[in-house]
Amino acid sequence: MLNVGDSEIGRLELQPGWRWSVDVKPVAGTELCEAPHFQYHVAGTLHIVMADGTEFDAGPGQITSLPSGHDAWVVGDEPVVTVDFYGASNYAKPH
Repeated sequence: MLNVGDSEIGRLELQPGWRWSVDVKPVAGTELCEAPHFQYHVAGTLHIVMADGTEFDAGPGQITSLPSGHDAWVVGDEPVVTVDFYGASNYAKPH
C-alpha cells in the first residue's frame, strides 16, 4: 500500500483459480464485494460480474471503475495484477 494524502493505492496480485466469492466472501461476510474499485489492469484477465448480471473481462491496459456489488475471478493460468487507486485496502475486510 502506498498512502497519498487520504488515499491508499494498492497493487493486487491474484493467482490463477482465485475467485472473490470463494476466497474472500467467507472473510467479508457479504454476498458480493462491497468495496468499490478504480483499477488499472497490468497483467492477466479478470472476469467481473456485477449485481445486475452484467459481465465483462478486463485485461492489460484497461481501466475499470467498479461500484459496490460485484464478483470477480481470474481467467486462465496467468496471475492478474492491478493497481487499485480506490478499494484495495477494503476488499477483504469483514463488513
